[in-house]
This record gives sequence, C-alpha cells and structure tokens, in this order.
Amino acid sequence: MKVLVVDDEAPARRRLVRMLERIADVQVVGEADDGLAALRLIGELRPDVVLLDVHMPELDGIELAETTAELPAIVFVTAHPDYAVRAFAVAAQDYLLKPVQQQRLEQALARVAARAASARQATPVRISARAGDSVRLFDPRSITRFHAADKYTVFRVGDEEHVLDDSLNTLEERLRGLDFLRVHRSELVNLLAVRTLHQRDGTAVLELSDGQRAHVSRRTLAEVKRRLGLRDGDP
Repeated sequence: MKVLVVDDEAPARRRLVRMLERIADVQVVGEADDGLAALRLIGELRPDVVLLDVHMPELDGIELAETTAELPAIVFVTAHPDYAVRAFAVAAQDYLLKPVQQQRLEQALARVAARAASARQATPVRISARAGDSVRLFDPRSITRFHAADKYTVFRVGDEEHVLDDSLNTLEERLRGLDFLRVHRSELVNLLAVRTLHQRDGTAVLELSDGQRAHVSRRTLAEVKRRLGLRDGDP
C-alpha cells in the first residue's frame, strides 16, 4: 500500500511516517505540506491512500477532496473533530484525531485495504484488445508482461501479440492488487510469472514463464527483490 502524507506541520508528518514504517506492506511514497503540492504528488506518485490534514495553506484538505473524483482513498488526520461530517460527505474512508494512536492508524489502513479488495472482487478486471471487428477479452492473470512501444502498449498471450491504447500508468492502476509491478518505465510485469532474475554488469533482467524478458531499472530493483522474496544480499 503506497501512502502519501499531507500535513503543513513537519513534526506531524515525521510522526506519521515513523508510525507507517512500523506497518507491514505499507510504503510512504511522499510528503506534502499543502494541498496544491499534494494534488501534484497524487498525479505523479499515484498513491493508494492519502493521509490528509484539514487546515493547510493554499488548498485545505476538504477542498482538495472536493477537487476531483479521481483521488485515491482518503483518511483525514486532524486535530479538529468538527469537520468529520464534511469529510465523510467527500467520501473520506476514515477520520483520525491527533494525536493518532498506532492501533487506530493500522485499523484505518486495514479498512481501506479491505474495501479495495472487495471492490476488485465485485468487478473482475478484464483486458480487452480489438481484433478486426471483434473485441477479445483476457484474464490479466494469463498475461506475463505489458510493454510500452511507441504510443501503444503491447502484450502477448501464446504466440499472439495484442496492442492496447491504454497506457502503462492506466494498466498499473487497474491491475493493482493482482501481483503486477512496474519494474521499468516501459515494463509492467506479472510477478507470479517470474522464473529467473538475471544480474550482470549493472543490469537486471527478469525472465518470465513464457520466455519473455523484461528489463528492471536500478530504481525499482530493490522493490522487485523484496516482492520476489529475495534478501538484500542475494545476487
């Protein structure tokens, strides 16, 4: 779960970050000290959850939540109890009062994760690719790799290659929770299909179950190893 922490007070942000670091499978991907900066980082980092203060300069938390319907899950973290009604009116998933207790924070994130899992089960994800006058539907779990090529996204099932108009950013969001990981700016890989991690001369390549290979960027290599269950000392 990728979390963005938004609060105009640095000590409050640091405390939340320390608490989040104690929770398994939670990654703090960024911090912002006002609503406008948060809005920009949401677009860039695509977090799953935003821990959001109410009173902030430029754009407060309630205004930010009202800005767009495409925000990630929002959990308000504030010292002001009187904004709860407005917060839930803008679809907040929880409302935590400072000083936040560790157990209460963990409960809030567990609730977010449960709702996300329920939504995925209610609406099975299908990948659609046009073939002439027809549209073919694929279970994404049968796909090992999506690759960005020019302005399109390409994937292969068996010996057939298919082209999508969807960007890797869009696919990454749609396939969240299905063991896909963005291992390179042009590669989205099904981790369950990984058979070998090759490393040589500073480069890393994943070999997949269907024989395809995907390059891993240096920036994502540590996360790839973590998700594959490899230790830091492993080659």
